[in-house]
Amino acid sequence: MFYQIGTALHPWNPQEQGTPTHVVAFKLMQDFFNLFGAAGNYLPLLAVVAILLSWHAARKDKWDFDPKLYLGMAGESVLLAIPVFVMGLAIFRKAGVTVPGAMAWIETLAQTQTLPFQTQVVISVGAGIYEELIFRLIAIVILNIILVDVFDMKVPTAIPVIIVISAILFSLYHYLGNESFNLSFFAFRVGFGIYLAGIYIYRGFGITVGCHAVYDLILAFAEHWRSGQ
Repeated sequence: MFYQIGTALHPWNPQEQGTPTHVVAFKLMQDFFNLFGAAGNYLPLLAVVAILLSWHAARKDKWDFDPKLYLGMAGESVLLAIPVFVMGLAIFRKAGVTVPGAMAWIETLAQTQTLPFQTQVVISVGAGIYEELIFRLIAIVILNIILVDVFDMKVPTAIPVIIVISAILFSLYHYLGNESFNLSFFAFRVGFGIYLAGIYIYRGFGITVGCHAVYDLILAFAEHWRSGQ
């Protein structure tokens, strides 16, 4: 809801002022629905809600509201995101590569200008949700069906293969925008994808989304502080 409302309140597109800027993963979901004649900015949001509710019901989980649990998940998400940010800084500094600003990391439809800070914050949350939905929840399930169910690969062998493939797809996805290929950034994102896949498998979807969103938020705030705006 934060992302959906945020993109409506802070629409910004360099080509068309007033047109909402979205995460590429969000647009990919819209394009998927368009193939079946369905259109609307609300469809990816409804898809996320429907998937999670169906998953919850299929697992027969409890419907308890537990604020302490959610606060713990938020804290864990922050703790898991900070080491990635620090390691990324160290890796790029050693490689002599300038760490890109938030605009380069948070893939959007914007092609030229720098996104306003408020929009970067909204996009950071959207990236955590929709990229993890596609590259962890959906991709890992599909890869599991292909490798384990179709090709009868043993689960212990399939798990690392699935993690690496999903991470490579995640890294390649970032070049659907306007960013030019950089081997250091590509390798780092593959590593980040493996890290997120591990969190997804062992800690669940919610904390994976939280870690990704917090990481992008740290980059957005760092860029905002660095620019002095």
